[in-house]
Amino acid sequence: MDLEKRTSGPPQEPPPRRSDPEGCVAAAIRVPVRIVVLVLVVPVRMAWDLLVVAGRLLRDTVLRPLGRALAWLGRVLFVWPLVAVWRYAVVPLGKGLAVLGHVLLVVPAVWFHTWVLTPAGRAIVWCAAGVGAGLVAVGRGLYAVLALLGRYLVVVPAVWFHTWVLVPLGHALVWCGKGFARGLGLAVTGIGAVLYWTVRILLVLPALALWRWVLTPVGRVLAVIGREVLDALGHGWRIAGHVSRAFGRFLGTLWRWAVAEPARWAYRTVLTPVGHALRDSVLRPLAEAGRAAGRIGRQALAAARLTVRETRADLRRALFGPPPAARRPDRREPSVAEARTLGRSTTALTKD
Repeated sequence: MDLEKRTSGPPQEPPPRRSDPEGCVAAAIRVPVRIVVLVLVVPVRMAWDLLVVAGRLLRDTVLRPLGRALAWLGRVLFVWPLVAVWRYAVVPLGKGLAVLGHVLLVVPAVWFHTWVLTPAGRAIVWCAAGVGAGLVAVGRGLYAVLALLGRYLVVVPAVWFHTWVLVPLGHALVWCGKGFARGLGLAVTGIGAVLYWTVRILLVLPALALWRWVLTPVGRVLAVIGREVLDALGHGWRIAGHVSRAFGRFLGTLWRWAVAEPARWAYRTVLTPVGHALRDSVLRPLAEAGRAAGRIGRQALAAARLTVRETRADLRRALFGPPPAARRPDRREPSVAEARTLGRSTTALTKD
């Protein structure tokens, strides 16, 4: 089902493309500029891609593990000791000092404020209120006297002087100033018109002609050249990216088939069977022989220890007499014959 509304009129033609007013210049500049830019940009793009790959490799293999190690080392050397000092030294000391300051400073200060400063302040306020009321009465009397004297000694003469002296003098000065300003305005208007036409004829019209007939065409040509150079740089950079990517894939494929695949094949088909054979034929028999030698050594040491212990017991009996008859039955020491039998069995096992 067609969900769009179809128009009954004739099919619309696509709008015509806007013609480039600088078509000749652009066509003459575009191709050689793009060729030169491509030749110059491809090595730069390949070097840039190599630097990016090297930087990522350095970041992943060196800088990131080094940063993690330095972060852990900084945490161990600085953060944990500082946290421990803060938690187990500074905080308890601060709490103790706060309690001591509260007991030694705050409580006496509150008591002194409540029982000394507050009554004294209230007394001072009461005295100041009385003194202030007296001063207010005296000030009101002085204000009335000074206001009366100022009215008849200053205000009335000042009003008379302003009305009969300053106002007529001001009107005369204003009339003179208006005449002078009118004459000065006429003079300035004439001089301004002369300067305007002089500057317009000597500077503005030549500068306008230079801008319209020289700088504007040159600027348009330079703009076209600059736009084409920028477009060529963009195309060259993209093409260089494709070239660099293809070269990188070629190097990766070459490395894979020249180094990685032969190394993998050699590891799987040569080194792994050789290693298994070496393990089964050499390492395991050597390990079994080492374990057997260890067992034999331990048995020989046990037999020698028993022999030495029996010899020491015989010497003790020969020098100091037999030991007491009471002896626990579960701690019976082996005799010399048993030690010799154990030694002969160990020697036979060694020969086998």
